Amino acid sequence: MRIRFLLFLALLLLAPSASAQLGIVQPEHPQKPGERGSANMHVLSHIPLGAAGSVSDVEIEQDMDRPYAYVARRNAEIGFDVIDLSDPDNARVIHRWRIEDEELHVGGAMDGRYFKHDGRYYYVQSMQLRQSGPNSEVGAIVFDVTDLPSQMTEVGRVRQSETPGGFHNIFMYQHSSGQPMLMATSGGFAKVFDMGLFVDGDQTEMESVLRNENRELVGQIPVAESEGMWSRGYHDFYVAYHPESGQDRFYGGGGSGYYVYNITDLGNPELLATILGVPGVAWGHTFTPTPDGNFAIGETEFQYQPLRIFDLRPALNGEVEDKNIDHAVGAWHADWKSLAHNHEVRWPYVFVSGYQTGLSVFNMVDPTSPYTVGYYDTFNGIHNDRGAAMERLGSPYTWNVYDGAWGVDVRNADGLVVVSDMTTGFWAIKMEGFNGWNGEDWGMPNVSSAQHWGTSLSTVPKNN
Repeated sequence: MRIRFLLFLALLLLAPSASAQLGIVQPEHPQKPGERGSANMHVLSHIPLGAAGSVSDVEIEQDMDRPYAYVARRNAEIGFDVIDLSDPDNARVIHRWRIEDEELHVGGAMDGRYFKHDGRYYYVQSMQLRQSGPNSEVGAIVFDVTDLPSQMTEVGRVRQSETPGGFHNIFMYQHSSGQPMLMATSGGFAKVFDMGLFVDGDQTEMESVLRNENRELVGQIPVAESEGMWSRGYHDFYVAYHPESGQDRFYGGGGSGYYVYNITDLGNPELLATILGVPGVAWGHTFTPTPDGNFAIGETEFQYQPLRIFDLRPALNGEVEDKNIDHAVGAWHADWKSLAHNHEVRWPYVFVSGYQTGLSVFNMVDPTSPYTVGYYDTFNGIHNDRGAAMERLGSPYTWNVYDGAWGVDVRNADGLVVVSDMTTGFWAIKMEGFNGWNGEDWGMPNVSSAQHWGTSLSTVPKNN
């Protein structure tokens, strides 16, 4: 397997890329002065938010009449910031929420997602607080943000005392049942909570603190067992409606790779496909499908690893007996010395927050030959600084690349891209020529991480 992986990397380095043929080549990092981004990327706003390492993920609302983004905060400041993008050229922070007795807590806020239910808007902030401080059983805190920009109100806290340590990642999904479902990493499962049931409960002060922990828990998605598992749980996941089959599909990274489940019946998740035994992949981190569910991008959180592109069809169509895919059909990397992180798919584009390489965008219209179409380096520190890693973490390994762009999100209505950088803060960026996204314009289902709250999923068109 090691030889196969080394040969695969050698072929990637030797083969002329489509981006080189088009004259758009991802540069070495860090950039030279004046070459921080490609000519087609335009920074509209940049807001430094606080101490280095205090910024985590970012979420943007999709409705143009609700121009709000949320940036999670950790370590030095535990909570989240609300950013007003009504004038994208002059973005500004309008609220900063911090947990009570902040100095007693250890850890921070990680992932954030919003949803709409019965005409009201809610923001869910995942929390990952260690047992050496209070609230380690709190996985997420829910806020009613309907009345922004004037105010927001805490609704309640999702608690899981049997699996303390909180939720590292969450995902909000409008299930085909119509209910807003929260998927959360917890123990050896992705737990599913009915947030409609959560916010419809009695909202007295005592109830919000002492709420029955399992009242809203409606499903648990396991990690399929395999030999020599690297991890027993999920790190990250994505959920999407699949119009061709009428299924709600869960795409999880963790365990020893990547997993696809049919979760239409939340009480009986059905394993559809696995991606295991891929050369160089011992663990799945982030896993995102294309709108039609035919391909998926997988990330594994180690330096030098590219984003891999997998063709899911042989497993989903029953062409392989064990439902397993054991190889990638394509790969992309901004800089082989760095590490790609989170990504958003807006076919044929993939928007990547790549830690020290900042924001990159690649085109995967041909999944076997993806190519860079734009980039902007949001990180201004020393790249690949092993000395700093040794001083900070006592390790000469790969921790030196875990800084820079953490999260990325895309507003479909106008194509605005937002990035959260662990050190430099919040960025609002536009890519020239990308003025919005609807899957139907590309002959694809109109399916992305942006949910169609309040719209029946049966209206999502099939792939043309």
